[in-house]
Amino acid sequence: MIQPLFDKVVVEPSEAEEKSAGGIFLPDSAKKKPQEGKVVAVGAGRVLDDGKRAPMSVKKGQTVIYAKYGGTEVTVDGKDFVILDEDSIFAVKD
Repeated sequence: MIQPLFDKVVVEPSEAEEKSAGGIFLPDSAKKKPQEGKVVAVGAGRVLDDGKRAPMSVKKGQTVIYAKYGGTEVTVDGKDFVILDEDSIFAVKD
């Protein structure tokens, strides 16, 4: 597994939709890029000017919604992940 640094977050993206709302199976080229995923690791937080660390606002295991083209896509041990800045995460789902 990978451990992000500072205010970075590692997210495992949700699977892209296989079918449209009308039940039509979508080819890979027509699938929407996922904007939702599960947090698998978080960094220690950004270092502030006074030397203290800002606490992270997300935790491992939470499902988050993030910027469509935010982050860097990586593959580790055959699994796809996105490494995001904390401010690229817009919301946490219950």
